[in-house]
Amino acid sequence: MEQMTLSFGDERQMTPLASRLRPRDLVGFVGQKHLLGPGKMLRQLIERDQVSSMIFWGPPGVGKTTLASIIANRTQSDFINFSAVTSGIKEIREVMSRADKSRRMGIRTVLFVDEIHRFNKAQQDAFLPFVERGSIVLIGATTENPSFEINAALLSRCKVFVLKALEEEDLTELLRHALKNPDGYGNFNIRITDRQLRAIAAFANGDARTALNTLEMAITNGEISAEGITVTQSCLEQCISRKSLLYDKSGEEHYNLISALHKSMRNSDPDAAIYWMLRMLEGGEEPLYIARRLVRFASEDVGMADSQALQVAVAAYQACHFLGMPECDVHLVHAVTYLAMAPKSNALYTACTDCKKDIREQQDEPVPLHLRNAPTKLMQQLHYGEGYQYAHDTDEKLTHMQCMPDGLADRHYYHPTTQGMESAVKKRLEEIQQWKSGSEQPK
Repeated sequence: MEQMTLSFGDERQMTPLASRLRPRDLVGFVGQKHLLGPGKMLRQLIERDQVSSMIFWGPPGVGKTTLASIIANRTQSDFINFSAVTSGIKEIREVMSRADKSRRMGIRTVLFVDEIHRFNKAQQDAFLPFVERGSIVLIGATTENPSFEINAALLSRCKVFVLKALEEEDLTELLRHALKNPDGYGNFNIRITDRQLRAIAAFANGDARTALNTLEMAITNGEISAEGITVTQSCLEQCISRKSLLYDKSGEEHYNLISALHKSMRNSDPDAAIYWMLRMLEGGEEPLYIARRLVRFASEDVGMADSQALQVAVAAYQACHFLGMPECDVHLVHAVTYLAMAPKSNALYTACTDCKKDIREQQDEPVPLHLRNAPTKLMQQLHYGEGYQYAHDTDEKLTHMQCMPDGLADRHYYHPTTQGMESAVKKRLEEIQQWKSGSEQPK
């Protein structure tokens, strides 16, 4: 593979693509529409130069430092960029002393602290009095949960903005921008397909920096010809270290594969379920999306036949959240195999569906008086709670009290099957119903 050299001038040639393309205003910022869309609070605070102390929390490469850079370009305040990696108590005190002097002169100081979670408790405490008296506006960036990594006193004085991993479409848009922008490859004839751009976006897993670095690597190692630079498929696969599968997370293939996974598990075919799940994962699907679908499946298709299935699925989701790719693949295989082999019941799903249908189509039934609490004298005078039967006062732990509204008194939603552990539930429910009808004592 022939490596090429792109000439940007000595200084820019040494600057990574991600740094060259860092936007200076919100117009060029990609993603985080839930925070920066028209009319959103964070956008308004930045545009009006009215930022208060805040924490940007999100995974790497989603724009935390870029947002701080945009604020620095817009604010009329002194802006200080501070790193928690290279600074200690001494440096903090020096900066705070400068900020205090500026405040007395009527100048506000905005202090950006990257990776603020790396500061220990004493270092974080050093900021607190200056934030309280308004000497500084603190903006912290962290990849860790602020609830665990930021002191409660400091956190209570900051607004937390949660930045999300970028969508594949956002990353694809960013890559297209890099190809057109003169600060990127706008002055070069780069031949790369849209499918290859989407493969890079999928590989980046929500991280803009990873996406741009991968694009830069692919172009740097592209094939040179008279027509320009061509990114070949073999070159790209080396850059992303895996085969680029035909998989569009927002298109038909996405729905085809998730459908195949669900139906394979429902049909108790672990081999097919593992295959379709790994097809999605290797194609760039977000592992947490797959894990969420497994959590749903555990109640929709297994349910009371094996309630442990839900615990396994939730544990797999947590493992994916803790580890991420590539280590979490085995946890998803574990959950998929368990769900495929578990006994199946859709009784909970049909109960949910039937009950929602009645709620939507029937009139709103009032809560029977005997089921209402009566915390006030007026409620007692209106007979709230009158006639309530406390099940724990009986030997059977059951009463004949009607809990459904009158209009639905004879309606049953849950119809247990005889699959797995649900057979015991079915037997118990039948005994309860027989006792309440007066035909049998519960066992």
